[in-house]
Amino acid sequence: MKILITSGGTSEAIDSVRSITNQATGSLGKIIAEKCLAAQLDVTLVTTKTAVKPQYQEGLTIVEITDVANLLATLEELVPLHDVMIHSMAVSDYSPVYMTDLAQVKTVQNIESLLDETNTEGKISSTAEYQVLFLKKTPKVISYVKQWNPAIQLIGFKLLVNVTKEELFQVARESLVKNQADYILANDLADISPEKHGAYLLDKESAVPAQTKEEIAEIILEKVLEKRR
Repeated sequence: MKILITSGGTSEAIDSVRSITNQATGSLGKIIAEKCLAAQLDVTLVTTKTAVKPQYQEGLTIVEITDVANLLATLEELVPLHDVMIHSMAVSDYSPVYMTDLAQVKTVQNIESLLDETNTEGKISSTAEYQVLFLKKTPKVISYVKQWNPAIQLIGFKLLVNVTKEELFQVARESLVKNQADYILANDLADISPEKHGAYLLDKESAVPAQTKEEIAEIILEKVLEKRR
């Protein structure tokens, strides 16, 4: 059985030296990969340069990506070759389009016209007191997975912040249906700390709780192995 895992966080370039990223470390994806490898499953880990990774071992392939476009191109090739995808990567919701100083923005009558501009300099000047950064929504990577491989077992992740359990479950199950996922790991940032990681692995009817990254990895592995039986 071939397992495809994404982990870490994508990074979207503003110019050659600046980027927008997030605080994802890849630690949960690393633990999940290690659990799968211990169960003698073949693992392809799609991650980033800065994310933590398992030590190299037999059965493990590591592929590094940078931004959402790079991730999409990589997964389009890999998803059809795998039996299970565990999508724990924190994918950027927006990508930079154009950055300019506030003074220029104030002179433009139609601000939307700036969306057709691009930054050509390697490093945008830092002399302006204020800068305006235009962002464009990125594609939802998880929405393509079942198109690329309808038979793949898809386990997605949904992170919200300071919501009720009812809302967390509702949003997670909406993602489950919309993306044709088999399971969604629903978690709230308020329940995550260095000592714990509260979460629920949801399908359409049930919710299996976990309190640590180790427990999350174990319940995910259990569902993966059920598919093999």
